[in-house]
Amino acid sequence: MDRKSFMHELRRWQRGSISRRQFLGTTGLGLATAVLANAMPGLASRKAYAGSIGDRVGLCSWFSYHDPADLESFTKETGAAVELSTFGSNEEMMAKLQAGAAGYDVLVPTNYTIADYVKQGLIQELDLAQLPHHDPSAHEKRYLEPGIVDGKTYAIPKDWGTTGYVINKDTVKDEMTTWKQFWDLTQTTYSGKVMVHDYQLTTIGNALKYYGYSFNSIDANELAEAEKLLLAAKPHLFGINSDYKPSMLSGDAVMSVAWTGDAVQLRRENAAMAYIIGREGGEIWTDYYAVPTDAPNSKGGYALIDYLVTPEINAKEVTFHGYPSSDARTNALLPKELLEDPILYPAAELLAPLEYGASGLITNEARAELFARFKSA
Repeated sequence: MDRKSFMHELRRWQRGSISRRQFLGTTGLGLATAVLANAMPGLASRKAYAGSIGDRVGLCSWFSYHDPADLESFTKETGAAVELSTFGSNEEMMAKLQAGAAGYDVLVPTNYTIADYVKQGLIQELDLAQLPHHDPSAHEKRYLEPGIVDGKTYAIPKDWGTTGYVINKDTVKDEMTTWKQFWDLTQTTYSGKVMVHDYQLTTIGNALKYYGYSFNSIDANELAEAEKLLLAAKPHLFGINSDYKPSMLSGDAVMSVAWTGDAVQLRRENAAMAYIIGREGGEIWTDYYAVPTDAPNSKGGYALIDYLVTPEINAKEVTFHGYPSSDARTNALLPKELLEDPILYPAAELLAPLEYGASGLITNEARAELFARFKSA
């Protein structure tokens, strides 16, 4: 193989267009992999990391957000077991790191929190050389930007989604299209059967949408109206919990604030589950992979992130959790029915009024105090 052909195949492998096995087979480098591994770690089987990344990697993430089979495969390839901790809100996740909780090597924060993590010194600038399977050119700029602070990359995209609400159509016969309907019916027809997130961003944000205010509002008068609505709805709620799928599947709840992938997972279990994006607007978001500053095993953290963003593995992840990927290489591997699913990829007119969570909201005292009053009422 001449140099031009070799470089062509090398670039295809680096972009994820072909697998490592295909690259080695095409170029005839299979027998030379062990020699090349020292100079190009990405070419080596992840088994080459065994022993060098320890026997444990701590992953701090969300409910039902990773395929257990993929985490088990990582362990088989590297010898490092993945210890998964799940949280219901970014506030809870940040509080754990602020308290100096040890053990996390990978963090999965949402777009609006990253600048705050950086400001507080809680996540480290990423060494992109340790992430050979991450290709920035495969992502739209809007997905990359929140992970870049002052020109330095602190986080890379995992996936994106929306926040709406899910209903059980076997019980909820109303034609649901708005947040106003959600909150009004919570207090009337479906009293005692509705859930909201244990998460100030989405619960306050979607109460604000009832009045047509910004999802991100910190205006005192607008927050006062949102609080009035939340306090009126509180006695009618079945629960305040970000892990709402069990209650929806059991029938204890028939309506809940929900994220994209949870709606997909609920529909797999019960075809009567439908996902609604309020026509007044709401949230669109992107989640990221980051490495905590005090990660006890940052090398293991990088290895896990690199594994999970590999297009073939990422496609398995998307198929499992039902959240759309921002990686074009991954999307090229997904089945047509997933790419055309309106839960993952809503109509343009529903996406247009959605807002990204604003930087600084996670530490906003007015919203934090409002949510505390709501929960304690």
